[in-house]
Amino acid sequence: MVLEQVAFDIETTGFDVADEVTTVGFAVSMGVRVFVQTGGRDASGVDAAVESEVSETLVNVSTHASERELLSAMSEFVTERFRDDMLLVAYNGERWNGGFDVPFLRTRYAQRDLAWPFVDVPYADVMPLVTDRFNTTVDGAEQGGLVTAYDVLCGGSYGDLDPFDDSVEAVTAFEDGRFAELVLHNVADVLRTRALGRVAERYCSKSEFKVKSLTPTRSI
Repeated sequence: MVLEQVAFDIETTGFDVADEVTTVGFAVSMGVRVFVQTGGRDASGVDAAVESEVSETLVNVSTHASERELLSAMSEFVTERFRDDMLLVAYNGERWNGGFDVPFLRTRYAQRDLAWPFVDVPYADVMPLVTDRFNTTVDGAEQGGLVTAYDVLCGGSYGDLDPFDDSVEAVTAFEDGRFAELVLHNVADVLRTRALGRVAERYCSKSEFKVKSLTPTRSI
């Protein structure tokens, strides 16, 4: 059975243990589902602003006043929408010195004392597939980052959607309350991840995906 890939990506206020998740996006079959926290600020019109910029993909955005509310809503989504035939994928999602989505979420859920949502969810990191199984060398240098690897292997069309030149700008966007730009950046990264996952699916064997379980040893 071929599992349906669900790409995900997070944005945060920084890299420290006290920093918070600001945005989580999932690319599902019907489009992209995005959760964004506002820090208690007004975010009216975000969904309309995002919709006006994204024409080819349905994007469903929900805003939440705090990180706790975002994580709770995300957990509810995972519980309701994830099926046995789905494979969660991220790009460099479990290597702390780079992409850090899964470790960062673990810490935030632990510090909020919330139940881990990814129970019975298989997971695979797309980055090792791209860097180990494809040639991404450009002008003598390997291009293993999400944006450059996507440009090399997938043509780069989602670059027009991303308002940022670098992911670090997502931190400033949250601080400034530019939530529509933050969501658009997250959507672009989720779609890039999905595109690379699909390329790997076309050209790599199942065994090379190194699928693992995210189910914890204890659920309580």
